[in-house]
Amino acid sequence: MLWSCNSGPTKEQQEPDPKAVKPRLTAGQIVDRAIEYHGGPLFEKAEIEFKFRDYQYRSLQEGGAFTLDRISYNDAIGKITDRVTNAGYTQVLNDEFEMNIVDSMKVKFTNSVNSVHYFARLPYGLNAPAVEKKLIGTDSIKGRAYHEVEVRFKQEGGGVDFQDVFMYWFDTETGAMDYLAYSYETDGGGIRFRAAYNPREINGLRFQDYVNYKPQGLDVALKDLDYLYEQGSLIEVSKIELENVKVKIVDDAL
Repeated sequence: MLWSCNSGPTKEQQEPDPKAVKPRLTAGQIVDRAIEYHGGPLFEKAEIEFKFRDYQYRSLQEGGAFTLDRISYNDAIGKITDRVTNAGYTQVLNDEFEMNIVDSMKVKFTNSVNSVHYFARLPYGLNAPAVEKKLIGTDSIKGRAYHEVEVRFKQEGGGVDFQDVFMYWFDTETGAMDYLAYSYETDGGGIRFRAAYNPREINGLRFQDYVNYKPQGLDVALKDLDYLYEQGSLIEVSKIELENVKVKIVDDAL
C-alpha cells in the first residue's frame, strides 16, 4: 500500500515548466534567424563589390530588383561586363556596346555569374520562392551544436541546376552559417563540403571565406559530411576567398 500511494509522479513532475523547454524551430525560422544574423534587411538595399580570382564582381539590389555583374578586362578589346538582371543576361563591352551572344552561352554565363554571387551572399537567398527547406536534425561539429537544414529547389524558378541539393549547418546559439554542402549533376556530378573561416562584418553585412572539400567517393549522404570532416577524411579542393569586399547601403539603389 505504501508503494501504491507514493509510486506515481506528481502533476508538477509530469508536466515540465514550459519556460524551461525551448520551442522547436522550423527550417524557415532557422533560416530567417541566420539571414538576420548575417545582415538581414541590409541585403535588400546593398551595393556589394569584391574580387574573386580573376574577376571583379558587383551586385546592386533593391527589394526584388537586382543587377549582378562580373567584370573582366581583355587587352585587345577592353572591359567586358557579364550582367544578369531581372530581365535576363547581357554582355556589355566598355560600358557602352551590348554584344550579340548566342542563347547557349547566355545560359552558361548566367549560371556562372549567379553562382558566385549566390555563395558570396549566403544565407541571403534561401527564402526565394523556388526554395524548399527541410529541417533534418541537430548535430555537433567541433563541440558546437548545429541545426542541419536541407534545401532543394522547385523546377519552376529553380534555374537550370534545380536538381542540386544543399545542406546547411546553422549554429544553434548564434544562427551563423558555418558549414554547407551540396551535390550537383553538371560535368559528371560531384559533392562539396565548405567550412567557413575569416568571418568579417562590412557595413553591417557578414562575409566569410571557405575551405572547399570533396569526399573520396560519391556514395555519401550530405548529412554525413560533417562527420567525415571531423574525421579528417575529406580532400581539400580549393579555397573560396573574397578580396577587397566593399559594401554601400543605399536607400534608392535602383
